[in-house]
Amino acid sequence: MSLHQITYQWFNFNGMRIGIDARFYGPIGKGLGRYTQEVIDNIIKINSAQEGAVFSYVIFLSPFNYDEFVCNSPNVKKVLLNVRWYSFWEQLVIPLVVWRERLDLIHFPHFNVPLLIPLKFVVTIHDLILTHFPTPRATTLSPLIYNLKNLAYKLVIHRAVHRARQIITVSEFTKQDIINKFKISSEKIIVTYEGVSNLSHGRDSLFVAKLDTQETLAQYHIAKNFLLYVGNAYPHKNLESLLRVFEELLKEFPNLRLVLVGRQDYFYNRVQDYARSLNLWQRGNFNSPVIFPDYIPDTQLEILYQEARAYVFPSLYEGFGLPPL
Repeated sequence: MSLHQITYQWFNFNGMRIGIDARFYGPIGKGLGRYTQEVIDNIIKINSAQEGAVFSYVIFLSPFNYDEFVCNSPNVKKVLLNVRWYSFWEQLVIPLVVWRERLDLIHFPHFNVPLLIPLKFVVTIHDLILTHFPTPRATTLSPLIYNLKNLAYKLVIHRAVHRARQIITVSEFTKQDIINKFKISSEKIIVTYEGVSNLSHGRDSLFVAKLDTQETLAQYHIAKNFLLYVGNAYPHKNLESLLRVFEELLKEFPNLRLVLVGRQDYFYNRVQDYARSLNLWQRGNFNSPVIFPDYIPDTQLEILYQEARAYVFPSLYEGFGLPPL
C-alpha cells in the first residue's frame, strides 16, 4: 500500500497538501536516503500520471540536497529546512515550519518525528536497531551524552508510533518487532516492501558510452578477484567480524580482495583502523587486501555488483536488508 492509498482511506477529495521530510534525500542519507529518494521520486511520478493532480507536495530538504532534488511539476514545492536530524532544534523548528505550510498530512520516512508536530502524520519505521543495540560504539558522542540521547530516542519513537495515523514498515519482521515492543495494533501498521532500484535508470547515454568496466575497476584500484560489501559501517553491520573471517580466507586465497563501499565517516575510519591492526589495509597502498573506495556512484556501483565474486552481508540485524537484493 502506498502513501497515495493511505490518504485515500482518510479523505475523499482531491487537492490535499502533503509534506515529506526529505532531509535524508539522496546519498547523504545512506540507506535511508535511498529509501526517501525512491519514495519521493516515484510518488511524484504516480501523482503526475493521474488525470489532473490529485495531491500537491511540499518537499522539505536540507542544504546538502536542496539543489540535488529537481522537479518541474507545478504541484511540488521545495522548502529549505536547515535543521540537523536528531537535534534539539529539530524538535522546535520543524513544527513551526510545517504549520506555516498549511499541510493536511506529512510523511516522516524515519522515526524522528518532533514531539509537538501539529498535524496528522504517517511515519516509516525501518527497524528497532537502537532498541536492540543500544551501545555507545554506535555514536561519536561521549557515553553520558549518548545515554541522554538514547533516552530521547525512546521518548520520540514511543510517541511517534502511538500518535501516527498510520505506520509504514518495510518487513513483516519489523512489523512484529514494533507490535511486541510498543503493543501497537497490527491494523495500524502497513508493510510496504522495499523495491530494487535499477542502478542504470536515468543514466546519460553519452556517459554510458564512455563507461568501461576495466577503467572503473582501475579507478578504484580493484582487481577482478574480489568480494563486495555495500553499506554503512555501523556496529551492527558486523564488519570487524567480516575482517577477521577475511583474514583467515587470505591464508587459502592470497589473491582475494575485499571491497567495502560506503561514504567515509567516523565509523568507516574505525573499521579502517581495525583493518590496519590486522595488516589488511594501509592508506595509500593499492595492493592492500582490503579496499575502501568511499562512496561510488550508482552507474559504477552497478559494475562492481556485476564483477564481484560474491556479495557479503554479515549484518547482525536488519529491518529489511535491501543491498543484497
